[in-house]
Amino acid sequence: MSRGQNPAHRAGRDNGSVQHLRSKLLVFGCLCLLPLGGALQMVLSGQSWLPAVAYPLASLVTFALYWRDKQQARNQAWRTPEKVLHASELCGGWPGALLAQQRFRHKTRKLSFQLTFWAIVALHQLFWIDHVLLDGRWLGSALGPLLR
Repeated sequence: MSRGQNPAHRAGRDNGSVQHLRSKLLVFGCLCLLPLGGALQMVLSGQSWLPAVAYPLASLVTFALYWRDKQQARNQAWRTPEKVLHASELCGGWPGALLAQQRFRHKTRKLSFQLTFWAIVALHQLFWIDHVLLDGRWLGSALGPLLR
């Protein structure tokens, strides 16, 4: 154990607790505001229910994929390909991926993976900024027919 490190703090990390939980929950909540608000707006205006259903379902599937990949990594067994993880994030599962990364401390150190992950999160944020704040004038006009 390193000098000055509290044994209780070290034990807390070993039992699967998340470091800086409040800060991370705040960031998670802020990142989810636009998608949640936009999906709610789409449902209430009668546009589409797809995002309101897709985000929670894709997040559950993605969380499970991360859990399974972490278990496979521990057992030195066949792993879930990164492109599968990223595809599930792109389909709306990035909130589940973010929670899983923190909960399981999985895929948090590989820079190329994190760059792709955060690019996917940024794409989702850009879509919702366009939809909610710009009334779909930019991305929404091109992607709108896919959501109907």
